[in-house]
Amino acid sequence: MSDFNRNVTTAYGQTIGHAGTVAVDAGLRAYMLRVYNYMIIGLAITGLAALGVYMISVTGDVSQAAKVMRGGAEAAARIPGGLYLTQAGYYLFVSPLKWAIILAPLAMVFVLSFGIERMRPATAQAMFWIFSALVGLSLGSIFLVYTHTSIVRVFFITAASFGALSLWGYTTQRDLTGMGSFLLMGLFGIILASLVNLFMASSMLQFVISVVGVLVFSGLTAWDTQRLKNEYLYGAMDGETAERSSILGALSLYLNFINLFTLLMQLLGTREE
Repeated sequence: MSDFNRNVTTAYGQTIGHAGTVAVDAGLRAYMLRVYNYMIIGLAITGLAALGVYMISVTGDVSQAAKVMRGGAEAAARIPGGLYLTQAGYYLFVSPLKWAIILAPLAMVFVLSFGIERMRPATAQAMFWIFSALVGLSLGSIFLVYTHTSIVRVFFITAASFGALSLWGYTTQRDLTGMGSFLLMGLFGIILASLVNLFMASSMLQFVISVVGVLVFSGLTAWDTQRLKNEYLYGAMDGETAERSSILGALSLYLNFINLFTLLMQLLGTREE
């Protein structure tokens, strides 16, 4: 990755010399690499958790299927693709337990975002891994809704888009600070519209939310990358502070990736029949 600004200055306005700049460059690269490594490990945990919960939730054997009431009679819990939900799958995706699985990652985000400054780095790291696994549990349902081929295709589209956007955010000379407020307003708008659509169930509104959401999280990916870079350059971070910051930075980029992926799935995914 190229250097963002060769003329790095201290908080007192003093320009760092060549040797200092080289040290900052090396430290910045190590810091950003740590952020991306945490994010990638988090995504791997999420993917494995999602696949694992799917595998224990479906079966092709009708005798192992969970039983549900349909038309006053007991029947096997059949799903698209010629498969059936197991009893575990019924509890995870149909019973009221599904709301706990859906809301648990949200609770963890607040714990990490507002409590990380009081955590030891090892604790913050463990919390991030737990959060990643919980997201995987909640995302396991996409294997029930979309074809596996389209999931893989959209994942690679997301990865390529995320990589390009993050690289641009890291290398651009343009200051993206002003874009942040606009993007955060867009994020709150998406959340409100999504809550409204829970009651309206409008396919057109959902399409608009997905399109706007892709644009917002694309912008947030570039903005967060530049923000993390600037925080390192001008924040004088080291030791445990830098470690906690890298975990929180990984969380920001991870959330951008996951949201970008789920929104692109809604737009480009092929549903099971």
